[in-house]
Formats: sequence, structure tokens, C-alpha cells
Amino acid sequence: MSSIKLNSILISDPVNNAAVEILRERKLQVDVRTGLAKEQLLEIIGNYDALIVRSVTQVTKEVIDAGRNLKLIGRAGVGVDNIDVPAATAAGIVVINAPGGNTISAVELTCAMILASSRYVAQACAALKNGVWDRKSYTGNELRGKTIAIIGLGRIGREVATRMQAFEMRTIGYDPIIPAEACAKFGVQSLSLEEIWPQADYITVHTPLIPETKNLINATTLAKCKKGVRIINVARGGIVDEDALLDALQSGHVAGAGLDVYLEEPPRNTQLVQHPKVVCTPHLGASTKEAQDNVAKEIALQFLDLMEGKKVQGIVNPPKK
Repeated sequence: MSSIKLNSILISDPVNNAAVEILRERKLQVDVRTGLAKEQLLEIIGNYDALIVRSVTQVTKEVIDAGRNLKLIGRAGVGVDNIDVPAATAAGIVVINAPGGNTISAVELTCAMILASSRYVAQACAALKNGVWDRKSYTGNELRGKTIAIIGLGRIGREVATRMQAFEMRTIGYDPIIPAEACAKFGVQSLSLEEIWPQADYITVHTPLIPETKNLINATTLAKCKKGVRIINVARGGIVDEDALLDALQSGHVAGAGLDVYLEEPPRNTQLVQHPKVVCTPHLGASTKEAQDNVAKEIALQFLDLMEGKKVQGIVNPPKK
């Protein structure tokens, strides 16, 4: 693609200072103004050629229309739910993300959720801190010999598979894009969703939230799963139907869940997060020092590459050929 000329960049969410340093080394004007109200953002966005956000700033069509000089929007992370990508595309603005920077952090939290839900770590910890010595109520199960289904076999799904294989789990998965032969190379048996539901002891999702994955795990699919299945979601809220999951937990059909993301954040479905068989965290998938440093560097370096007309891996809305 042709090079993008940038002079001024606004960073409107907290981003590791590594991004600022990289960009300023190229003599770019970088203004860090976090916590802006919508009206403030609308007032100043027209002064900038580029915008870097995380997940707080809502880059709506209104913001894009006000950004009369915007050429580039960067998300220091993976999901671009807070960016109106169609509006940006229509305005000729390139949207990029940092797809690799927080992979390992998300993978490790997924693994922690699998282990914590198996051994009731959070629940037993809370009980003991409240002075209750109760071993019988927190009898869990081993991972060895169990089957984990990984839905979405991109970077994160593959790394989860590798780690769970170290626990001697059988790894099966589904991805409509990746061929079965490629899955086999990293030890995952590729199956259809209809084949996965009755076989899985654990189901973990690693897909974007798109129409095809909205409520992918729902009352119908949960009913097809074996009793005692555990559900893990460190990807995107809305992939798992929260009401259906709560019903399945209450009936005992689902033995546990590990949730880091929710349909609404903070979650309004308090019954779900307070359920005794749920381990939950407040969207911490990318919340490690290493991930924040990585995504900041990745987004900044991609900005520089685009200024030089180089290809980058994080383009969300590539131009039509």
C-alpha cells in the first residue's frame, strides 16, 4: 500500500510509554490526553492525523466525521469493538491493531482459568480467608485424560493447545479457516462443532465477536454437551450466552466456568459472576506488564512501517483490490 504521511498523533487511552518514545524519535508530535469526555475528543480530534486507543475511547462515526485530518487509527490491543470500522473505511481511514502483543498473556490467563475452575482455587481461597477449613466441598478433578475443545485456532488457540497437551489433555478444535492438516501439526484434531459438543470436558473460545460467533455457546449447544462440561471465555463477551450459561450452571449441567469478558462491562448479570462455580476476572486477558509493553511497541512500529509504505500484519480494513 502507499505510504501514509503523519505529523500529529493523539493517544487518548493509557498506553505504555514505549509507544510515545518510538514515535517521538521520528520527530512526530505525540499528545497523550487520556480521560477525555466525548465533547472534548470531538473538539480536538480534527487537529490530528492519527489516533491511538485501547478499549476506553469510543471511536464512533461522530468522532470519525470530526476527525477531518485522520488517516490512521491504531488499537493498542486486538479487539476493535470500540472502533466503528465501517465508518472509518468509508472515510478512507486505515484501522490497525496489535494482534501479537498480548497473545501469551491471554493464553496464560486461559490456562489459569482452566486450572482454577477444575480445582476451585478461588472459592477455596475465599473460604479459608473467611476462617472456613473445608476440604470436602472443593474436591476437583485432574486435567489428564480429559478432552478440551478449542474453538478458534489462531495464535491464542494454538498456544493454549500446546500448553494443555503438556497436561496430557486430548485437544480437539474447530476453525472454519484452518485446514485439518494444519491443525494436526500442532496436535489438535479438527472437528465440526456438532462433533465437538458431546465430546468436550472443557470448551474454550478464542474467536472474534462477529455475527457468526454471537451466542455461539447457547442453550441449544450446551444441551448437546456432556454433563459436567466447563466453559472458558477469555476472548469476547457475547460469544457465550450468559443467561443460558447461568441456567446450565444452576441445573448442574455445566460444572464450572471461567470468565474474563462479558456482554456488558462491568457485567450487569451479577447472578452469573456471583455463582459459586464461576471463576471471574475483570477483563484481564491483556493485563500484564509484558503485554502492555508489547502492544505499545507493536502499534507504534506499525505506524512507522505504514509511513514508509511497508506491509503490516495488523490492518483491520485492508483496501479492496
